[in-house]
Amino acid sequence: RASLPPQVRYLVADGYYSKTRYLQGVVALGLHQIGKLRHDANLRWLYQGEQKPRGRKRRYDGKVSVEDVSRWTLAGNMNKTQVYTAIVNSAHFKRDLRVVSLVKRCGSKVKTALLFSTDMSLDAMTLVTYYKARFQIEFLFRDAKQFLGLNDCQARKEKALHFHFNASMTALNLLKLEDRQHQSGDRRVISIARWRTRKANAHLLERFSFYLGLDFNCIKSRPDFDEMCHYGAIAS
Repeated sequence: RASLPPQVRYLVADGYYSKTRYLQGVVALGLHQIGKLRHDANLRWLYQGEQKPRGRKRRYDGKVSVEDVSRWTLAGNMNKTQVYTAIVNSAHFKRDLRVVSLVKRCGSKVKTALLFSTDMSLDAMTLVTYYKARFQIEFLFRDAKQFLGLNDCQARKEKALHFHFNASMTALNLLKLEDRQHQSGDRRVISIARWRTRKANAHLLERFSFYLGLDFNCIKSRPDFDEMCHYGAIAS
């Protein structure tokens, strides 16, 4: 198997990948998985009491209830959400896990979510932070697929595919950098669709200038050039 950098420890995935074979593969690579569990996941408390002097040792102490937080440890609060944690056993995975229960009260309703990690020494708040970072990664792939041709390569060679993927993601990062440089105020939402339209319009104006024998540098220096580039773009 391929060697991995020593700093790579966690693989974060959504609930679709909370499967035994997938988890076993992650652990076999020397990594720890962070993921999401079903609300009705079969979790069992670990028995902490005295053991009988003879016979098989007792391992479990009843089924875990998400609604009853009396046996959970409150790790902290995050965005009006209470973060509870415990080390329990998963009957599905047949192994002990660090589990985090997120509880958010919205009026009379209570919203909950269960996260887990195979690394039982991982801090609960860090686990939640790592899982939330997964969404930012998904946004990158979504924008690259929809607007920057990540899925449009027809090459078959490994090097050509790597070049195409890197070019698509590099273009996305450069657009994000340019957007940040042009930000004003507290605006933090970036629209890659808007930037794609702007870049396409600028390229079209440059092509028109070339075929019509016009000086594109003079066109770019016009005060209304930026407005022409934003024609048809999503309003910011």
